[in-house]
Amino acid sequence: MLISQKMKGGGEDHLAGEADLPTGEAGNGDRPGAVAGDGLPTFTVRGTVQTVLLITVLVVGIYFFVPKLVGVGDAIETLGEAAPIWVAVAIGFGIASFVTYIALFRAVVGGDVFPISWREAYEINMAGFAATLLFSAGGAGGVVLTYWALRQGGMERRDVGTRMVAFIVLHYLFYPLAIVVFGILLRTGVLSGSTVVSLTIVPAAIAGIVMIVGLAIALVPADIERRIREYSDRRPSAKYLARLATVPATLAEGVRVALRLVAHPTRAGLAVLGAVGFWAANIGILWASFKALGIAVPFGVVVMGFFIGMAANLIPFVPAGVGAVDAGMIGTFVLFGFPEAEVFAAILIYRLVAFWLPIPLGVVAFFQLRGTVRGWKTEGLPIDRTPQRSLIRHEA
Repeated sequence: MLISQKMKGGGEDHLAGEADLPTGEAGNGDRPGAVAGDGLPTFTVRGTVQTVLLITVLVVGIYFFVPKLVGVGDAIETLGEAAPIWVAVAIGFGIASFVTYIALFRAVVGGDVFPISWREAYEINMAGFAATLLFSAGGAGGVVLTYWALRQGGMERRDVGTRMVAFIVLHYLFYPLAIVVFGILLRTGVLSGSTVVSLTIVPAAIAGIVMIVGLAIALVPADIERRIREYSDRRPSAKYLARLATVPATLAEGVRVALRLVAHPTRAGLAVLGAVGFWAANIGILWASFKALGIAVPFGVVVMGFFIGMAANLIPFVPAGVGAVDAGMIGTFVLFGFPEAEVFAAILIYRLVAFWLPIPLGVVAFFQLRGTVRGWKTEGLPIDRTPQRSLIRHEA
């Protein structure tokens, strides 16, 4: 097995320290899913109002005031020039991006010992998508909600951590890899487009360093948790280390799981296909957005501009990267030499399709998930279902 199966046993992992679970998950039984009420995170009026105000200021500033300040007109007005057929193509890619993302989640986080249906995977992911924007959690609302849903379904805390780390690593593994590959191909002239070092080799070098550091986590010894606990037991002043011992162990195991999935794509095809397909579909949305306005952008530049601009999503305390990703992508393509007016409008189309249009579906899924979780309490938890054919199992 790639992932440890501490699903139903006792031991110190089993419901240890339930007080640190998300609100509403303090256990009243011997199962993670046995809780008082549904424990669903809630929208707060204050948090929602703050988020809406922040988003409004950012969007209005980027798409109304900034274009006027730089003398390129109103990006909204330019939308009227978009070709409907290419907008439809962009929407098609948008649907594909969510299908592939859900497939990745179902294969890695659900896997063979936590069988969830496509509908359940859809609700968890779409609800998490909305939560990333609407919950006041420093941009981590989606992670919090996903953790909550998996725990409600009966998965042990340690397994939730390992599987979510594996999911995140596999999801983002192709991000820096694409920057390295396309940066080199653009710089060497294999692909047409800019050969400027600051937009090709520099991003590729940074992405390469990130990959090396991330993959190095897999080298953390498998027994690191035991070593840390033994060290803290010998030194009373280091007792706090025992509480942190699971962190490096969980991270390392999650990275190793992701790497094994990549190494055996025939046995984990859904996971790898989902990871690659998600990024490919998002790039497709951006490409179609440019085509809708009649802008010819070389494929290599579309890819590099997408990934470099998306790096702005790392800016903390900005809900779902609203404003930051928009500005990052606009700035990147302007640096690549494309007209500001068309770039503003193209990025607006991309964000409308990839981000804003799915939000209502995410809000609906959030409330659907409430009913699904309640159904788990009466009809049985996912953890108790008959295991599916292994999606992530690797026989030695």
